[in-house]
Amino acid sequence: MKQHKVGIIMNGVTGRMGKNQHLLRSIAAIIKQGGLKIRDDEVIMPDPVLIGRNPEKLKELCELSGVKKMTTELDEALSDPDNVIYFDAQTTGRRADAVRKAVAAGKHIYCEKPVTPDVKSTLELFQLCKEAGLKNGVVQDKLWLPGILKLKKLIDGGDLGRVLSVRGEFGYWVFEGDTIPAQRPSWNYRKEDDGGIIIDMLCHWRYVLDNVFGKVKAVSCLGATHIPRRIDEDGNPYKCTADDAAYAIFELEGDIIAHFNSSWTVRVRRDDLLTLQVDGTKGSAVAGLRDCYTQFYEETPRPVWNPDVPQPINFFEGWTKFDENIQYENAFKAQWELFLKHIVKDDPFPWTLLEGAKGVQLAEKGLESWEKRCWLDIPEL
Repeated sequence: MKQHKVGIIMNGVTGRMGKNQHLLRSIAAIIKQGGLKIRDDEVIMPDPVLIGRNPEKLKELCELSGVKKMTTELDEALSDPDNVIYFDAQTTGRRADAVRKAVAAGKHIYCEKPVTPDVKSTLELFQLCKEAGLKNGVVQDKLWLPGILKLKKLIDGGDLGRVLSVRGEFGYWVFEGDTIPAQRPSWNYRKEDDGGIIIDMLCHWRYVLDNVFGKVKAVSCLGATHIPRRIDEDGNPYKCTADDAAYAIFELEGDIIAHFNSSWTVRVRRDDLLTLQVDGTKGSAVAGLRDCYTQFYEETPRPVWNPDVPQPINFFEGWTKFDENIQYENAFKAQWELFLKHIVKDDPFPWTLLEGAKGVQLAEKGLESWEKRCWLDIPEL
C-alpha cells in the first residue's frame, strides 16, 4: 500500500469549529478510516500537529482525537519540513499574520472564512501564495451540505425551469448569557474584535450564490444590533458593538433576486436552521442542511384569498422529499478530502483565497450599503 503522509499544522483547533468540524469530524475521521483512499493500493494519510495557546486544552484535544503531536510554538511547527499544509481556524483578526509566516515558511495554505476582516489583506495573502507557488484554499463548507447538493442537482438538471428568486432564512436565538449560557463566543458581538453577522454570513452567502445560482452583481443590506448587552465567558456584562442580524437583497446574474435574512435573534419555525426556497418557472424547491423538498408546476395549489374563512389548503402538503440513496460525507470533511487530493495529486481545487476575498468583498459592501442606505454594485476582483 502506497501511503502519502501529509503533515498538517492545525492552528486554532481549540475553538468550537476548529475542534468539532475540522479536527474531530474531518482530519481525525480520515485517519480513523485508514486514510483518504485514492486507489485500491494508494492512500493519503494526514499527520496533524495541533497548535494553540493553552497546553492543557491541546492535551485534552490530543486525547480526544488520538493525535500525537502538539505545540504552543507556531514557529516550531513551521520549521518542520514534514509539515506541508498550514491550516488556520483562529479568530479572524489573528489569521493574516500567521498565514504570512506560513507562506514565508513555504507551506500550502488552507483557511477558515472570513480569511481576514478586509478584502485588501485577503487579496494580499492570495497574491503572496501565488508568487510563492503555493497552493491555497478557503473553507466553503455549505457547498457540500446534502440539502444544497440536492438543490444544485435540481437546478442544474433544469427541473425547476428558469430560476426566478431565492429566499434564504438563517439563524436561531443565541442566549444573552445571563440566565442561560450563550452558544456563541462573545467576540462575535464586538466590532472591535471583528465580530458581526454580516462579516460572518455574507461570506457564506457569496459562495453559495455564486456557485449554486448565479454570480452576485449588487447588494442592498440593512444590519441591526437587536440585543445591546450580553454576558461574556467570565460572567461579565459587555456592550454589543457588532450587528447580530442582517437583512439583505442580492441581484444575481440571470435576473435572479435573492433575499437572505440572517439573525442570531430569531426563533426557529421552519424546517431547519438554514432553509433556501428557490422558485422557478417549472417548480420550487426548499432545501435545509440535509433535506430538500420539491413542488412542481402540476402539483402547485391554486389558492383564493379569503381571510374570512379558515384556510382550506394545507400548504405543507403537496411537497415531495427529494431523496437519493447516497451517503453524504460531513461537509467540512468532503472539502478537506478535495484539498488533500489537490496537494498530493494536483486535482483541481477552485476554492482559493481569491474566492475567500470575494466573500469578504460582499460583506464589506453589505456593511457599506447599511451605512449609506443604498444599493451597491459588486465589481469583479
